[in-house]
Amino acid sequence: MAEIKVYGAPWCPDCRRSKKFLAEHRVPFDWVDIDQDPEGLAHVQELQRGGRTIPTIVFPDGSYLLEPSDEALATKLGLSRAAERNVYDLVIAGGGPAGLTAAIYAAREGIQAVVVDSGGLGGQAGVTERVDNYPGFPEGIRGADLADRLIAHARRYGVELLSAVSVAAIAAECPGDPKGSDLRVTLGTGQELCSHAVLIATGTTYRRLGVPGEEDLIGAGVHFCATCDGPFYAGAEELMVVGGGNSGLEEAIFLSQFASRVRIVEFAPELRASRLLQDKVGKDPHFVVHTNTQVTELRGKGKIEEVVAKDRASGRELRWAPAGVFVFIGLDPNTQFLLGTLEVDRWGFIVTDDKFETTLPGVYAAGDVRAGSTKQLGAAVGEGVTGLLMVRSYLQRHSHLPRVEVNA
Repeated sequence: MAEIKVYGAPWCPDCRRSKKFLAEHRVPFDWVDIDQDPEGLAHVQELQRGGRTIPTIVFPDGSYLLEPSDEALATKLGLSRAAERNVYDLVIAGGGPAGLTAAIYAAREGIQAVVVDSGGLGGQAGVTERVDNYPGFPEGIRGADLADRLIAHARRYGVELLSAVSVAAIAAECPGDPKGSDLRVTLGTGQELCSHAVLIATGTTYRRLGVPGEEDLIGAGVHFCATCDGPFYAGAEELMVVGGGNSGLEEAIFLSQFASRVRIVEFAPELRASRLLQDKVGKDPHFVVHTNTQVTELRGKGKIEEVVAKDRASGRELRWAPAGVFVFIGLDPNTQFLLGTLEVDRWGFIVTDDKFETTLPGVYAAGDVRAGSTKQLGAAVGEGVTGLLMVRSYLQRHSHLPRVEVNA
């Protein structure tokens, strides 16, 4: 049993937000649905002297928070959200595999860097059930374990790591900079940092379906993270995965341990996942696959009750009643804070030259957020290394670092 308990209800948006925050930071917790658990409701009312504010989050020492903001949760968990300095050689926006790898190499080269991540350190790798294609792990490795290793490696070199705080803006000027070449980085907390260079490695987030009912049911039967929410459906008769790429099939395989049947729905005429994953799914009676099928509506009051879809070849309407729907249909770059600051492509991915530099001098990009990247974990780690070496060369050219050979 986890030491932290979250009391809430599926229809509560603040409950969904708190659960997501804890999952991103890989903080174990038990979920108590007070609509289904009379003892849980009674405990909430006892703590609040008759009140029913949710989420009510109870900690091991007996203390609790009522409807906390992410900032309040971060403070309670002891997460660092304020940078120790005002001036850095390098600010790394994003604490996933690319950003953490760049930070490790920066520390080895004597570059004063800080990593800033709006969510939990580790990125999407941290909430992936299993990674089977990362070199050196022939039996595979849990995504959370790999993320923890990256974080531990960075901490071993004394890298400053901030989580639950975003980069809000980057500007080509910094007050007090005599050369006029430093960058001003504004954090979501309002803190302003001056940096000689910036590496953006903010990654991507899962794309939504954009169909009626989706917004109201997110966290109440509609999910984007099987690792975070799959265990809540233990014993379910049916779960649904929308998306037939690698991520969709990987998460469907993970979900099969909780449900008797996993229904996979793919918009394209064929599954897009690797042949290995397709073979695993095809040979397992747990799975039912529908290709050339479009989800058109999600229905339910307080929780998912029905999925409406259309067979794109015949136009026939299809309806199913899974206990939960998990959506894996692609990625959107986390670049909203950069729009109007530097060039992005039509999908919002950051445009760079062959040295990973963006159209704003001194600002580099690496990993999934960069246009042309392969959106693979191993590639993100490699881009973190390359991006850092390009940053180092930039710092040398601007006399911020001595010109010495790089020790890879």
